[in-house]
This record gives sequence, C-alpha cells and structure tokens, in this order.
Amino acid sequence: MKKAVKGTYGYLKTKRSRVLIRTIAFFAISIAIFIAGYVTTGSRKNLLTIIAVLGCLPACKSLVNLIMFFRAKGCSRRAMELIRPVEGHLIGMYDMFFTSYQNNFSISHMVVEDKIILAYTEAENFHNKEFKEHLTTMLKQGGMKDMTITVTEDIQKYCEQLEGLNVMNQEYDPKKDDEVRIVLYDISL
Repeated sequence: MKKAVKGTYGYLKTKRSRVLIRTIAFFAISIAIFIAGYVTTGSRKNLLTIIAVLGCLPACKSLVNLIMFFRAKGCSRRAMELIRPVEGHLIGMYDMFFTSYQNNFSISHMVVEDKIILAYTEAENFHNKEFKEHLTTMLKQGGMKDMTITVTEDIQKYCEQLEGLNVMNQEYDPKKDDEVRIVLYDISL
C-alpha cells in the first residue's frame, strides 16, 4: 500500500483505505477481548469487558475519521491530467478537504504564490463565500494576513489562472509560501 502524503494526488483515497483497515482492526480487537472475557468467566461482569469497552473509544474515534474520509471527494483523474502540465514552478496541493462548524469544503487542487491562493473545486453547491471567510480566519490565526483567495469551479479558467500565475515574475519569499502551505495542511483533513 502506498504512503499517503497530504497534498498529493490520491491522498484521500489512500488514507480512506488505511483508516478503514484500522477501524476494522480496532473493533475486532475490542470484540475479541470481550469474547475472551465472556468465554473464560461465563459472564459479562469481568475486567476484560471493561477493557473491551474502553477499547471501543479509539475504535469509535477511528470510525468518525473514516466517515469524514468517505465524505471527502478528491481530485478527479481528468482534472489532475489537465492541471499538472500547467502547474509549472507552482507547488500544487491536491485532495484538500476543509471542515468548519457550518460546512465542509472539498478542494481538488490549490496553489499558494506570494499572497495569492488559487483553488479549484469540483464540488456541487460549493459555498464560496463561507470558504473564503473560513480560510481567511484560519490564516489570520496562523499569522498570515492580506491573502487573496480565489476559488474556481471551471477547470479551463483555473488552468488559465495557473498559467498566468506562472508567468508573473514576482519578488516573493518562498519560505512564506511554505508557512501558508503548512497552515493549510494543518487545517485540512
């Protein structure tokens, strides 16, 4: 099984498989401990039952994580094949899924360049305004201000934006871009 690296194409799919296996294993261990306690004592009232119930805590946490990964949709293969040739020197982040209290935001691809964040989504009913507000708030908490965030739902327009961003010869600090990317990775699934 390949390693799941956040921001790479196929991250969500790979991570989904790993979390599924982990969740099944956690529940199987708890059930096995419960059965072992029941078989050895003939009753549910034993120490192994308590251990099995406590073992359900990480299993349930993993189940919630699994549900989130199944809800998250990654970048389609077609979009990746159109985007990759026009990325140029930009560092692309694929399969980004952001959550807030009100909404979830599925971003297929995004780049950071100076104070510009370009994003492409394939999600239906994407809440653009709420996403920009959420990201702006999170970035401000991370010390990044005055970021311009543009989200596009049209793949051709997004590819043109990437080409234009590649052509721009700006003086910028690549370390600052890395700091923004780190914050984006930290707040995404």
